[in-house]
Formats: sequence, structure tokens, C-alpha cells
Amino acid sequence: MANVTTAQLFEEPFDADEYIERLAWRTPGGGSKGGAEAFDPKKLLEEFVNHIEELKLLDERIQRKVEKLEQQCHREAKEFAHKVQDLQRSNQVAFQHFQELDEHISYVATKVCHLGDQLEGVNTPRQRAVEAQRLMTYFNEFLDGELRSDVFNNPEKIKEAADIIQKLHLIPCVYSKGKYHDLERQLIQEFTAAQRRGEIGRMREVAAVLLHFKGYAHCVDVYIKQCQEGAYMRNDVFEDIAVLCQRVNKQVGEVFCSPETVMAKLIQSIFENKIQAHVKERLDETRNSDVEQYLKNLYDLYTRTTALAAKLSDFNLGSDKHTFLSKLIKNIFSCYLESYIDMERQYLQSRSGMILQRFYDSKNHHKRSVGTGSIQELKERIRQRTNLPLGPSIDTHGETFLSQEVVVNLLQETRHAFERCNKLSDPADLPKNAFSIFLLLVEYLCVDHIDYALEIGLSAIPSADAKNANLYFLDVVQQANTIFHLFDKQFNDHLMPLISSSPKLTECLHKKKEVIEQMEVKLDTGIDRTLNCMIGQMKHILVTEQKKTDFKPEDENNVMIQYTTACSKVCAYVSKQVKRVRRSMDGKNVDTVLTELGVRFHRLIHEHLQQFSYSSMGGMLAICDVAEYRRSAKDFRVPLVLQLFDTLHALCNLLVVAPDNLKQVCSGEQLTNLDRNLLHAFVQLRVDYRSARLARHFS
Repeated sequence: MANVTTAQLFEEPFDADEYIERLAWRTPGGGSKGGAEAFDPKKLLEEFVNHIEELKLLDERIQRKVEKLEQQCHREAKEFAHKVQDLQRSNQVAFQHFQELDEHISYVATKVCHLGDQLEGVNTPRQRAVEAQRLMTYFNEFLDGELRSDVFNNPEKIKEAADIIQKLHLIPCVYSKGKYHDLERQLIQEFTAAQRRGEIGRMREVAAVLLHFKGYAHCVDVYIKQCQEGAYMRNDVFEDIAVLCQRVNKQVGEVFCSPETVMAKLIQSIFENKIQAHVKERLDETRNSDVEQYLKNLYDLYTRTTALAAKLSDFNLGSDKHTFLSKLIKNIFSCYLESYIDMERQYLQSRSGMILQRFYDSKNHHKRSVGTGSIQELKERIRQRTNLPLGPSIDTHGETFLSQEVVVNLLQETRHAFERCNKLSDPADLPKNAFSIFLLLVEYLCVDHIDYALEIGLSAIPSADAKNANLYFLDVVQQANTIFHLFDKQFNDHLMPLISSSPKLTECLHKKKEVIEQMEVKLDTGIDRTLNCMIGQMKHILVTEQKKTDFKPEDENNVMIQYTTACSKVCAYVSKQVKRVRRSMDGKNVDTVLTELGVRFHRLIHEHLQQFSYSSMGGMLAICDVAEYRRSAKDFRVPLVLQLFDTLHALCNLLVVAPDNLKQVCSGEQLTNLDRNLLHAFVQLRVDYRSARLARHFS
């Protein structure tokens, strides 16, 4: 059992510290915490001593086993060495036999080659003499003007006749040249007839004969023209071309000895005739009448042409087929692509302007001119710092002048423009073209729509002392945030891939940052002024509803209310505004705005409470009011705001505490760190403050 335990402790990977820990843990009374029993160092020492002895015995056994294995290894190594030596000797003998056989084969091969050379030396002159005699016989027939040989009169032997005419054509003889052209014409006619009949074997045979004639190129032209007859039957010319090329590619490999040349010539013919005519027809009819349709057609035709070229690149068209296909595409579209980006920008400007104008017309709104220049910038800076409504305030009747439908339409048009730009722009011009489209998006979406709505919204924010004001600027904020998220998504999804590896990336990011900062300034200004209006509304409620007798009732013993009417209405208003802020903001902006609103809300209540004198029962009512305000502050979910109202609640206790306990309350946890003047200011609000007893206790 000890050996088994030791073996388990030596499991790989072995770690000495872990080995000791595991051994101690298995020992009763051992381990770092003693296990289930109390720690017993004597047992642990005894276990370690016994285990060391076991390890020594185990080491001896392993050492003996190692020595035995080493001896066996040496013995087997010697045996293996003897076997290797025997094999080397056998290999040497076999190598000598192989050398002798190789020398013998070389000797025989030399004799055979010598004999073959001798035979060829005798046979070649003989064959040449026979061929010369045969050609001289045929040449005499041409000189006599009478072709008597069967080879010239039998249509079945046209291949042999072509071979003879091809050789005689080198001799300056008028009769042979005439027969040359006549036979060449017959061969082309035979090839054409075989193509119509679909006889691949005959076509291959005639093409092989014509290969040595000048009319071979004409044969290829006839083949290309004829294979396109009846090929364009569908409404989709690109699909027709793909099917045609697939069929012809298989056939030319069986007919012509250089199919890649024939296939390239066929594709060139298709591009320069069929596709170019189709593109011209589709684009010329809309170029001057319908720019939108023209751009769509151009994108569709170019996309389908490049897709077709990608399919055709699978065929064998020679060594540089990609350059060949690219040149064909360029020859068709170059005149259209040169002016593409200008037409794209022109269309996008026109379309974007129309979308915006249609929206404002539907609202029966005439756009106000937003001033620019030094005077306007000065007004903006003054307005941001002072919240003064420079210029006339307008009533928009709650209209934000932001439309998600307009935004979606603008982004959709721009997305289509980015897609076309990516496909139709030269790679070197792509970043520049994409950036020009992005600038148009910024101009019409960010400046003419969002920024304009923010300007109108700022002008419509009422002054802080306005009554029953419609604080709809938060709706503007909500819609502006939603729109900008859509803008940002298009920036990342459609613009970034086009400019990410070019210097234009820096310009785009800078422009985007500039747009964001301009909007944030106006949003911050509007939110700040809106918060001032909220505080103004609360202040109006307090001034209107809060009576001095609320905190100094005539009958101290007959007060039935839990909190004042002013407090109830303010809390209801605050709750409503907190919900509006949460609905209008997102992310960290919610906490930021609610923190600012909560701090201003606390300051208002703090200053409001210091305007009254408090009797004992009035102080209790003030505490109840502050407790209700604190309950509203919980809706903010901002620790700082809740802490401020907790402190205010503690301050209100100074209005009701017994004079003897004032020092104790002031030194409490929530008030001990406050300025003594602040504490004194609250104590002074008590109606009994001037009593000598109270002044003595607080001094």
C-alpha cells in the first residue's frame, strides 16, 4: 500500500513542494491545518522518517533495475552492430554487381544508337528523293495546266491535296498559287459545314490542315461568328454569354490545337460587340434624363460585367488573362467612369436637398437662416456662458424638426453612393471619392438637419422665469442622439472600409470629431438652459403655493397635513422631469444630467427653506417636506443627490430640537463637518431664536 501511495505521489508533472504537501495532507494530524484531526507534529515527523526509508528502498530497487536494463541494452547494441556489418558487406557485393550490369547496358545502348544512325543515314535520303519525285510529278501537272492526279479531283482526299499545295506554294508558280487559294476556300467551307452539322472530328481534322494556311485566322473568325448565332435568346445577356462560353470552351479544346487563343478571341469579340452595345444602349437612354437610374444602371452593368469576367477567368485564356479581361472592361466603361464621381455628387446633392425640402414643406416651415461669422460666434459664446436668449425666442409648438424618416432616407442614399463608389472608383481615387461623399452626408444630415434643429431648439427654449413652459428640447436631444447613432454606424460600416488604409482616414476622423464637438456644445447649452427652466418652474410653484403660515401655523395643535401643497406639487413636477430625462438620454449622460438637476434642485430647496421662520410645529412640517423631497431624490439614483438631501434633512432637525440638545445634534455624524455659519443660519430661522436660553446653548 505504501508503494502504491508513493507511486501516486510521483505522478507527472512532479513538484517537490506539492509532493510534501500531499504527503502531509494524507497523514493523520498532518497538513497545514491539521485536516480533520488536531495537528500532531510527532506523527508527521514519524511519517516523514518512515517515508524517507521507503524512498531509499524504492531508490535501491530502481537502481538495480536500471543497471539490469543498461546491461541488456549494451548486449543488444553489440548484436545490432554485428548485423549492420553483415548488411554492409552484402550491400557492397550487390553494388559491384550493379556497376558491372550498368557498364554492360551502356555498351549495348551505344551499339544500338550507332546502328540506328546508320539506318537513318541510308533511309532519309531515300525518303527525300521519293518525296521530291512525287512533288515534281504534281508540279508538271500544274505546268501542263491539266490536273490528272486523283488527289486533286477527289473531295475525300482534300487533306492530302492541301499538304501538296502547301509545299508547292513555296515555288513561284501562278497555277499552284491559284489552286492554293481555291483549296483554302474549300477547306473553310468544309469547316463551316462540319460546324453546322456538329461534327467535332471533321472540324478538328480540317482545322489541323488549315493551320498551315494563311486563311487559318479567317477560319477562327467564321467559327466565332457562327457559334454566337442563336446564342442570345434570354432577356439576360450576361447569363447567355456565360452559358455560351461554357459550351464553347469545351468545344474549342477538341477542335483547335491552341484553344486558349481561340477562346480569348471569342471573349474579345463578345465584349467589343455584344456587351459594349448592351451597355451603351442601357446607359445612353438615361444619362441625360434620369441621373438616379443612370447611376443604378451603371453600377448594375459594371458589377455584372466584372462578375462575368471573374467567371471567364476560370478558362484558359493565356498567361496574362486577368490583365486581358481588365483591359476589355476598361475599354467599355472608361468613358462612363471618368465622369462617375461628379454625377454621383451632383445626384446626391440634388436628392438630399429634395428630401430635406420635402420634409420642411410637410411641416409648412420656411427654414430660418442660421447666422455665421464673428458676430454670431460672439453671440453663441455669450449665450453659452450666460444662458441669455440672445435674439427673439420662437414658439415651435413642440416640433423638433428632426425626422427619423428623413435621416433613414439620407443615410440610404449615401449608403448606395458608398457602394457605387467602392465598385466604380479607380482604386487610387477610392479614398478621395468616398471622402467627398462623406462631406455631403455631413453637410445635409449633420449641418442642414441636425444642427439646424438644435439651433431652432435653442431659440425655442424659454427663459428661466417663464411659466408653464414647454421644455421640448429634451425631445430634440433624444432624437438627435438616435440619429447620430445611425450616422456613426454608417461611418463605421460603409465609410471606414473604403478609407481605412489611406491618409484620408485622418481627415475623416477629424471631420467627424469636429461635427461631434459642435453638436455636443449645442446639446450641452440646451440641456443647461432646460435645467434652468425646470428649476424656474419649481421656483414658481414654491413662490405661488408656499405660504408663510405653512411653517408658523396659528393653531399649533390642529395641524393635520403630512406635507405642504407646495412640496407635493414640486415633487410631482420633479418626478415627471426625471422620467423625461431618462427617456431622452442614454448611457452616462443620464447620470450626468440627473446629477446636475439634483444639485440644482437641492440648492433651490435649501435657499427656499431659509426664507421662513419656523415654530415648533412648522419645523416638523419642514422636516416632513424635506423627507418628501428626499423621497423624490431617490428617483435620481445618484448617491450625491441623496446625500445632499440627507444632510438637508439633518439640518431641518435644528428647527425642532430642544435647546439643551442643540450642541449634541450639531456634533452628529451628518452635521459635524458642516460650516458653523450654515448651522447657525438654520438655527436663526426658529421663532424662539432670540430667547436667551437658545442663544446660550448654541454659543
